[in-house]
This record gives sequence, C-alpha cells and structure tokens, in this order.
Amino acid sequence: MVKLTKSHSTISRNKLLGIAGLGWAFDAMDVGILSFVIAALAIDWNLTPSEMGWIGSINSIGMVVGALVFGSIADKIGRKNVFMLTLIIFSLASGLSAFTTTLVAFMILRFFVGAGLGGELPVASTLVSESVEAKERGRVVVLLESFWAVGWLVAALISYFVIPEYGWRVALILTALPAFYAIYLRLKLPDSPQFSAKKELTQSIGQNMRNVWSKKYAKATIMLWVVWFMVVFSYYGMFLWLPSVMVMKGFSLIKSFEYVLIMTIAQLPGYFSAAWIIEKVGRKFVLATYLLGTALSALIFGNADTTVVLLISGIFLSFFNLGAWGALYAYTPEQYPTIIRATGTGMAAAAGRVGGVLGPLLVGSLVAAKIDIGIVFGIFCIAIVIGVLAVIFLGKETKQIELE
Repeated sequence: MVKLTKSHSTISRNKLLGIAGLGWAFDAMDVGILSFVIAALAIDWNLTPSEMGWIGSINSIGMVVGALVFGSIADKIGRKNVFMLTLIIFSLASGLSAFTTTLVAFMILRFFVGAGLGGELPVASTLVSESVEAKERGRVVVLLESFWAVGWLVAALISYFVIPEYGWRVALILTALPAFYAIYLRLKLPDSPQFSAKKELTQSIGQNMRNVWSKKYAKATIMLWVVWFMVVFSYYGMFLWLPSVMVMKGFSLIKSFEYVLIMTIAQLPGYFSAAWIIEKVGRKFVLATYLLGTALSALIFGNADTTVVLLISGIFLSFFNLGAWGALYAYTPEQYPTIIRATGTGMAAAAGRVGGVLGPLLVGSLVAAKIDIGIVFGIFCIAIVIGVLAVIFLGKETKQIELE
C-alpha cells in the first residue's frame, strides 16, 4: 500500500485534475459533437436510420478495442505513457474525419477516434485514483468526470452556432485542434506514484487479465461488467440520438440543438452534486440513486407529449445520468490492486463499450421499423434498473478505503 507524500500536495492534485480534465473535456467535445454531426450528416448524405446508428456504433467498437488494449498496456508501461498515446491517436483521427467525403472513410476514422478515447478514459481515472488521498479520491475522480459536461456543453454551443452556418466539417476541426494543446500539457505530468512503486512487480498482460477473473475479484468483475454494459448501452443509445429524437418529435434541427444545449447544462450540477455527496454517503448509494433517477427520467422523456415535459425530463436525464457516470468512474478502479487496476478498469469499460455498440444500432433499427420512441426509451429504463440491482446485490462499499 503506497502512502502519498507531501510532494503530492493540493497544488499537484489540482494540476493533475486540470491537465487530465482538460483532455477529458476535449474528448467529450468530440463525442458530444458527433450526436449533432450525425443529425447534420443525415441531411447532407441522405443517411438511413440504420446508417446513422452505425456511425455511433463504430465509435463504440473502437472504444471496446481501445479500453481493452490500452487498459492492459497501462499496467505494463505506465499510466502516463498510455495517457499520451491515446490522446495523440484520438486527436489525429478526429481532425482527419472532418475532411472525409464518404461514409466508409468517416467511419474508419471514427473507429480510431473511439480507440483513443476508449483507452484514455479508464487510464485517466486510474491515474487520478492512484494520485490522491483516500479521503478525497472519490470526489476528485467525479470532478475529473465533470469536465466531460464542460466538453459536451462546448460541443452543444459549437453545434448551435457553427453547424447551421458553417457546416459539420468546421465543427469537427474546432473540436480536434484544442486536443493537441492537451498533449503538450501532459508532457511534464508525473506518472502514478502507486504504479511507480510497484512497476517492478508487473506481470504479463495475459496474467493480469486472468487475475481480474480470479476468485478474489470475480464478484466485483461481474458487477462492474453488468453495470458498465447497462450504463453505456443506455447512454449512447439515448444521448447520441438526442438531437435526432428531437427532430423526430417535430422540432427543427436548430430548435433541437437549442433544447439539447439546455439539457446539457444540467450535466454540471449532476456531477457536482455527486462529487459533494460521494464521500459522505458512499459510492453504492450515489450510483444506485442516480441510476434510478436516470431510469425514471428516460421513461418520462420517451413518452413526453409536450415541450415542457420533454425539456424538464431531458434536464433530469442529463443531471442523473452524468452524476452516475462520475460515481462509476470513481468506483471502478477501487475494485482492484495496483498491478491489475488499469487492466480491470479497462476490461470493465470494454464490456461497457459493447453496450455502446448495440445501443445506437438498436435505436436505428427500431426507428426504421417505426417503433414508438417511448418503447425505445422504456428499454433503456429497464437496462438501467438491471445495473442498479447489480450494484446493490454484488457491489461492496469502497468509500475512503486505502487502495491495495
């Protein structure tokens, strides 16, 4: 067990949070902009609902590969090195996707965007978890996640002001360029003190993966895989389709962007409230409560028949869902010891990203089959409740415990 030294003070913690968070925000900008770009591409390229679903899913297929590969590598070569590599892959592929002229080329690049993003997120949460004291670890990781809401908010603003006037290509370039600044900032970032102390004990990637499923950690792994799958399945199914769903409900493209922007603002208080209470009441309570709030909001949103109900339920959907995401990222690395922490976190995230592949595809196929959108959101409601049951019955509380 590694105690953090005085060198890892409040200042270094805040610096780490800022640098990691900035990259996290740029990642969110790209994922956030994709939901708006899909709606614009559908018009520009005359896409079918099935093709629209595949754009979101190919991104998630990349994230499955990225989370699995880079999470495992991070337990071999260190958190910082993978942190850098994934952001470079993500940034280059994101920028190049703005210049594509065919759906196939766009989707190939979106795969690499997803691989970079899928690898970065679990490694970032692992790095931050290992670099702060137990008494504030959960709060700091949730605050790291809150940068996701900032990125989404900027993406919504760019979509509202840029896409209608200048097109989706300019919007993608605007989201890709700042990520290169985050790469520069990360050059001087220290690696995790826990990994540095244990790196001579590193094992093979295959051994690490087997250990994640050893008797000691199998229950935690099952719980995480179920929760991650259900949360990511519902999140990408709902949020990547949000602007398009608004259009289906009769709003213009610009008006739908405006409403989604309002809903996106609610993500920030969702994160901050979760960060505030997670060290007071624990991970399990926050995760289960915020997921139940997400399930109820999804059910109401899918069946909303007035603008007021649509907006209010959409606001609560963003609030609860993103608060739950913050708690999940705090909770996951705490299930494993240092030598397999990034592997276990990456594998759980990869299991979740499989859900991210299926979610948008399911919406696309159901919309194409003229299934009512209320039924679609009802499916996501049920999925989230299954995740809640897994947390309650299989999860252990990890509030303020020292990491192994």
